[in-house]
Amino acid sequence: MPSQFFGLNIAYTGLLASNAALNTTNNNIANVQTEGYSRQQVSQEAANAIRVFQTYGCAGAGVDVIAVERIRDGFYDSRYWVNNAKVGEYGHKQYYMKQLESFFDDNGQNAGFKTVFDQLMITGLQAWMDNPGDLSVKKQFVGFADSLAEYFNGVAGNLEKLQKDVNQEIKVKIDEINSIASEIATLNKQINTIELSGNMKANELRDRRELLLDQLSEIVDVETSERPITDPNNPGQESGANRFMVKIAGGQVLVDGNDYNALECVARTSGEKVNHTDVDGLYDVYWVNGSKFNLYNAAMGGSLKGLVDMRDGNNGEYFTGNITDIGTTTDQDGISHDTVTVEVGKHYLTDLNKCNLSESGGVINLGGREYYYDSWSYNVSFDQNGEPVYSYTFTMSASTQDGGLNEQRITNDRVGKDATVGTGISYQGVPYYMAQMNEWVRTFSQKVNDVLTGGYSGTTPGVDLFAADKAAGSGQYVFSDTYRYDLFLQQVEAEIETEFKKARETKKQELENLNPNWTEEQVEEELQKLDPALRATAETQVKQKASMSVSVGKGITNNDNYYLMTSKNFSVSSTIENDPSRLANKTKPDDGPEQNDLIQDLKDLVTDKGKMSFRGSSASEFLQCILGDVALNTKRAETFYQSYKDIAYSIDSQRISISGVDEDEEAVNLVKYQNGYNLASKMIQVLTEVYDRLILQTGV
Repeated sequence: MPSQFFGLNIAYTGLLASNAALNTTNNNIANVQTEGYSRQQVSQEAANAIRVFQTYGCAGAGVDVIAVERIRDGFYDSRYWVNNAKVGEYGHKQYYMKQLESFFDDNGQNAGFKTVFDQLMITGLQAWMDNPGDLSVKKQFVGFADSLAEYFNGVAGNLEKLQKDVNQEIKVKIDEINSIASEIATLNKQINTIELSGNMKANELRDRRELLLDQLSEIVDVETSERPITDPNNPGQESGANRFMVKIAGGQVLVDGNDYNALECVARTSGEKVNHTDVDGLYDVYWVNGSKFNLYNAAMGGSLKGLVDMRDGNNGEYFTGNITDIGTTTDQDGISHDTVTVEVGKHYLTDLNKCNLSESGGVINLGGREYYYDSWSYNVSFDQNGEPVYSYTFTMSASTQDGGLNEQRITNDRVGKDATVGTGISYQGVPYYMAQMNEWVRTFSQKVNDVLTGGYSGTTPGVDLFAADKAAGSGQYVFSDTYRYDLFLQQVEAEIETEFKKARETKKQELENLNPNWTEEQVEEELQKLDPALRATAETQVKQKASMSVSVGKGITNNDNYYLMTSKNFSVSSTIENDPSRLANKTKPDDGPEQNDLIQDLKDLVTDKGKMSFRGSSASEFLQCILGDVALNTKRAETFYQSYKDIAYSIDSQRISISGVDEDEEAVNLVKYQNGYNLASKMIQVLTEVYDRLILQTGV
């Protein structure tokens, strides 16, 4: 049978259990406002009963306190982290898109595109049309042109600053990731040290770790896993420690147990630019072991994705094509360079005005291998069917042995593989809007300059109105028609027509010689039957010889083309600035000074899509196109941010309903455990009286 003091032990275990529950309740109440704290409760079970070899079998032995455990549901944590990544992404997109929207806003207070464009092409042109030969009116028109150039210069400067700010914030976020990863790895070690015995739970440390994961999930998408570490000498025996892993950006390991992989930002050099308009020093991110961290991973989320989309988003318009030829060339110093010809078909690559390749060299991926290039040329020729073929030929940097950047030469096995520069990012970020502005200023400048150079001021031939300032010095690029794709096609068509007329005249003489009795109508009738074949022959002959090439990059001189014009260096020609009287206003030199037919041609550029078209719209509708993109992206970011924020609140409320501390519930628990403690104490008091009777008052 059990000892007479067995009941005292049972009461004692009840006292301990109630005391533990009271202390845990006290801890919950103390942390009711602590961020990330999870409610704790005492887990207890009946102690193993003792066989007493009596008719009633076993006697209860009291209660055992198993552990003090957190009340937390990992399902809601994972849901919260997934949603929190979206909150971070769209929160940053919303913030920066609102800034970008303000750059293009034309609200009457700030002189936006519509204001300055209307001043130039409506107010200025009308005044000039009324007084074509008036020098003061021409000066006013040039002043309005200056305002247009300054507008684009200012917006380009603002976008560059925005890109710099986003780039700097990317570095801040990378530093935050490193800091959080380091602390999580430290916590993993501390948790395992405490829990190694298997009898204790490091509740507060686990709360701190999950609070850090909440913070991390807003920066980048988070995936976690935890599995027990077994005894290597006894694989079926758990050691009490756990291997906790954190993966980010689509499964890349950030933390593994006590270790973490740090990230670092490395600024691109001027020869590693991706886009023509990128500012210097944009960061690429690497693991400290040297491998590249893929910022453009489609699975990546969080504010880091939002920032990358804003900094590098190109609407999916990046350089991509098929390698058709590998060759070599030798520079003026006798150093050999590989050349790579890439055939392209994307509409934004076939039109040089839309292209956004870097003019200072960069990195090109050739069939999965990266190489540095120094310069490139845009080429147009015709295939056997007379269809235009567009290609780019890249002159690669020399080998490292010759002072270049490429560690290996390019082999012929690259032919037939894909070539890419940069990555297609479907979001419309800073590079996209810069490219849109560049396309407009290039196209508009070409059309305006074509009209003016085709006319006269007095008897003096007209000159260009718009130019582009060189980066170094005070000079300007002098654009040549030789490097214009649109004019090249016109020239080809003109040559085809000339060759066709020559062939037709030759065939006419042959028919007249062979058929001297034919009338002129009969000869013409026969010629009309032969015209399709004659035209096809002429087209084949001309196109087989026709080609053009425009070179851009390091070491390229005397090849000024409109690709070198950007919204940042867009300006009025210094010739016109110094002498506005050179502005042409008539198409014939013999017409009087009041003739304004050429000015009417300029006026037609505003609304006539046949004269100038931008994204299917007229020149004056540039702002509508851009603001449409900006407003749509801003509204989308605002809508998604608010939606995901509401979802985050809902999930967090569900999470708090399980793991949060409820003051009323804890007050009830306090009374309940206090009563349990009092009853256990009363039981001890009763047993004390029993023992007093048994020991002291039982006669001998």
